[in-house]
This record gives sequence, structure tokens and C-alpha cells, in this order.
Amino acid sequence: MTTNVRLLVHGATGRMGQALLRLCRDEGLGCEVVAAVARRVEGRALDGIPHFTTAELAGVPPFDVAVDFSLPEGFDAVLAFCLARGVPLVSGTTGLTDAQQGALNAASERIPFVWASNFSLGVAVLHDLVARAAALLPGWDCDIIEAHHTRKLDAPSGTALTLGEAARGGGTEPHYASIRAGDIVGEHLVQFAAAGERIELVHRATNRDIFARGALHAAVRLHGRRAGRYRVSDLL
Repeated sequence: MTTNVRLLVHGATGRMGQALLRLCRDEGLGCEVVAAVARRVEGRALDGIPHFTTAELAGVPPFDVAVDFSLPEGFDAVLAFCLARGVPLVSGTTGLTDAQQGALNAASERIPFVWASNFSLGVAVLHDLVARAAALLPGWDCDIIEAHHTRKLDAPSGTALTLGEAARGGGTEPHYASIRAGDIVGEHLVQFAAAGERIELVHRATNRDIFARGALHAAVRLHGRRAGRYRVSDLL
């Protein structure tokens, strides 16, 4: 009989956290949430899942993988906690500082982890297409326009910056523009333009469940791996 991978969800009261709890419960993805952590909690359990504040991390029950969709100010604590317990980490928290990214890289010597600005398979493919287009179109202008809901704090989005890294790797320096409007889940347009012609590569997300589902699949596949930094494409 297959045993579900036990998850700790960090940032459980946010939009992504709530999607993770719901999908893990309803879709039988090979995982179960054994602890939900947030800065503030109204009750001690929801749907049978124990809830903890971030100050109570040390008291959470044993788990196999932590899944983090929180804010940069809460990231250091969950990374340190995973290192202390020697458990893998899946994180989609964006807006991390250079120091926090450096701490992640150092953690790769001790635990397996995957950090991604976007866990959708479509964006993983878009990343590859952008790198290829940039390499094949030297001298073309590259602009990345991203749109999200009004509550998203970081701009440009983490996904836009990751796509920009792909363009830069192909030899093109990108420019960014951000839109915050309504309840847009996530849209990313990468445009390459030259005199008389233009190429547009677009990904539109209409439901954030794609990100949560991808993160849960990554968590299940990260369990049991050796220490190191993994990409979404390595796990999906």
C-alpha cells in the first residue's frame, strides 16, 4: 500500500496555502497535510489539520516535506526549520533578497529543495522558449509585461524575473512592465521586436490551482531525493 507524503504547509491562510490544503484533501495526489502554519490562526484545527502560528514551528508533528508559499519576512524561519529537521523544502515565495537566495543555495548541500516563482508546466515550457528565442534573435528588443491581482506586492513578479534570466542567458537584456488590476491570476507576455516584425510568447493562468497542484506534485517527487537544488522541470 502506498503511503502518502506528509506535508507541512507554511503560509496556510494565504490564497496559495488554502488551495494547497483543499487540493491535497480532495484530489488524492499522494500527499496529506499534517500541519498548517501561518502568522496568525483563528482555531487550532481545520478539517482535522492542526494549525500552528509561525512562533510555534518547533512544536509541529513529524513531516516529510515543507511547502512554503508565504512572504519574504517569513521565509528565513521555515528554511532554518527545514535545515534543523533535515527535511526537503518546496517554496514558491517570491520577492526574496539576494541574501535569502544565497542561503537557499547554501542549503542545497544539506537538504533537497525546489524554489520556483511559478510551478505551472506551461511556464516551465515558456522559460525554455524564451531562452531559445533570445539566443536566435540577437539585437532584438525584449520586453516582459506581467499582470496580477491588486493584492500582489512584488513587482516585477518572480515569474517575470525568472523569464528575464532566461532571456539574459540567451544574450538579450529584457525590460519589464507590471500591471496590478482586479483579480488577475497571472499573465506573462514576453515580446521580441525588431524593425517590421514582432514575436509574442504568452502564458495566461486562469486558476491558481495549477500552481498549487504543481507544487504538490513537486513535493511528492522531492521526497526521498538527495540534497541539492532542483528545478520544476526536474520533478514534473
